[in-house]
Amino acid sequence: MLSKVVPLKGSFMVTAIVGFLISLLYVYRQLGNKTWGFTFMLFFAAMFVASVISTTYSPVMPELEKKKKEE
Repeated sequence: MLSKVVPLKGSFMVTAIVGFLISLLYVYRQLGNKTWGFTFMLFFAAMFVASVISTTYSPVMPELEKKKKEE
């Protein structure tokens, strides 16, 4: 099903969470620009889903496999 999943950095997930919160609290509520606020929230939610998929299905890094074999 998922053939090649790229491992993403943790900062990608943090960016998605912070971006979603800023979009919700500042753009959507403070500025009152609901179209752009919804668009940004949708974009950052897609980033968050991608980071969760990457965390769940990414292959084990070769360095970790070597450490397990040495032990």
